[in-house]
Amino acid sequence: MTDTSDTLPADSEAQAPRRSPLLRLMRYLPLIAPVLLWAVPCWVLLYTGQHWPLPVAFAGTTLFVLGLAGMPLAMVRGHGRRQQDRMAILGDTLLGSTWVLFTWSVLLGVLLRLALTLAGVGESQDRARVVTWAVLGTTAVLLAWGYAEARRVPRVRSLDVQLPRLGAGLDGTRVVLITDTHYGPLDRARWSERVCETVNALEADVVCHTGDIADGTAERRRAQAVPLGTVRATHARVYVTGNHEYYSEAQGWVDLMDELGWEPLRNRHLLLERGGDTLVVAGVDDVTAESSGLAGHRAHLAGALNGADPDLPVLLLAHQPKFVDRAAAAGIDLQLSGHTHGGQIWPFHHLVRLDQPALAGLSRHGSRTLLYTSRGTGFWGPPFRVFAPSEITLLVLRSPQAAAAP
Repeated sequence: MTDTSDTLPADSEAQAPRRSPLLRLMRYLPLIAPVLLWAVPCWVLLYTGQHWPLPVAFAGTTLFVLGLAGMPLAMVRGHGRRQQDRMAILGDTLLGSTWVLFTWSVLLGVLLRLALTLAGVGESQDRARVVTWAVLGTTAVLLAWGYAEARRVPRVRSLDVQLPRLGAGLDGTRVVLITDTHYGPLDRARWSERVCETVNALEADVVCHTGDIADGTAERRRAQAVPLGTVRATHARVYVTGNHEYYSEAQGWVDLMDELGWEPLRNRHLLLERGGDTLVVAGVDDVTAESSGLAGHRAHLAGALNGADPDLPVLLLAHQPKFVDRAAAAGIDLQLSGHTHGGQIWPFHHLVRLDQPALAGLSRHGSRTLLYTSRGTGFWGPPFRVFAPSEITLLVLRSPQAAAAP
């Protein structure tokens, strides 16, 4: 790999987003959401015709009230100034659990109750209690399965990606993508080692990490991140910042990745040369970088491509899929992103799609640009993944010239 560009202190290309009614409503979400998440299941499971004995109703209501009061407190202590890992684990677990309980209280509370009524099954109280036990059973199964999915080493997802401008000499280039490792309150040093072992078995030419390494500073999460130094690639290991780095002293993470032998592509590019052909591998800071106030941190695509031959194909690393609008305007061939987690806990993906143009997988934008969005290698916050499995991605780049050769 050849380094041909420098980080430029140019003005950001990012534009301030317009304030929509949805964004104004989102400001009040932290106040409204916890009440709904706990009050709705409480009502559906205890007070919609079940007629539970008083001790049962009282005990159940008490648990919901404690959850409603305890979850925000634990989240503040865990993710606020105090950064208490045990409280973060408690708050995150409660958040994930009540989200699943809320979802299935609504779905089964309406659909199952309607089905039982239409089928004429039992009396009203019997149907109400069937719904309660069905919701609790479904929630318990999904949380147990989701926890196992979150904590396992991700499966490898492999796909061929044809780039029309890719030279024949680069056909078969193996690019491995990991992203959103989110090292955090739950110590996952051993998990990190096993992820790196899996990556090494793929014999990549280039290994990419598209940000959100951790929740916490580099000093605090160093032990979990250190195994990244064992990752091997025949040409380069490259990294760009995600939005979570900017919550936790991003420059410290840039410095640590550099120390571990990775190339932080902060608005610059490298050249991958093989078989007489060249691929530009570029990267930009996350789109939230400029608002962080850190000097020199900003998403600047023109700076990343400065000095690159415009006729060469470009592989771009950008943490958030929504950067693809700028990538397509610049004629980028392939953008690699993470950030979405594929929704992480169904049906949260519907909310993710309000903010991002893609949720997971390969998509086309404009006449040339392809976007691959990873569901992420780790998990954020709640230690659950429900219908959104994590992944380590192997992309094999294909050249149409090689396919056409006799």
